[in-house]
Order: sequence, then C-alpha cells, then structure tokens
Amino acid sequence: MNQAWVMLFIAGLLEIGWAMGLKATQGFTRPAPTILTLLALTGSLLLLARAVQVLPIGTAYAIWVGIGAAGTVVFGILLHGEGVSPLKLFSLMAVLGGIVGLKLSSG
Repeated sequence: MNQAWVMLFIAGLLEIGWAMGLKATQGFTRPAPTILTLLALTGSLLLLARAVQVLPIGTAYAIWVGIGAAGTVVFGILLHGEGVSPLKLFSLMAVLGGIVGLKLSSG
C-alpha cells in the first residue's frame, strides 16, 4: 500500500512536469521540450495506472490531479510570473487541504 502512495506522489510530480512542459513545447514545435513533456506524461500515467491497482480510483485520481494542479500553479507563479492574489492563495490551500483530507480518509 505504501508503495502505491509513493507511485501516486511521483505520478503527481510528473504531472507537474508535463503540464509545465506544455508551455516550453510552444505547441509541440520544439523537439527537445516535446520529447521531455511526452516522457513525463507517459511516466505519470503509467505510475497512476499502477497505483490504482491498489488504491481507490476516485481518491487516487483526485490526489493526482490535485498535486498536478497545485504544483502547476506554484511553478506558474515562480517561473512564469503568473499573478498572485489572496483568492488564488486561498484556493491553492483548499486544494492542498483536499489532498491531505483524501489521503487521511484512505488510511
């Protein structure tokens, strides 16, 4: 069970990687960023698929999406100068709270 959680966490990190990589591909016109983005996407989906063999699909998918969404927001702010507002930070904390709550409710 712990191994499935580790795979899910890594899958979430790879989701951040491929989501951020989409911008770098410039519409899949740049070969190196495109290859790296597709590798991260493939790895993320494979690890998610392995994790859901053990974990409940609803919980695992929501956590995977949450990690990806929250991480992409943070990196968008840090790397691309995306705006920050109190509502954005509150919403980010709500997503993180949801991830923690789902993990805790799964045992």
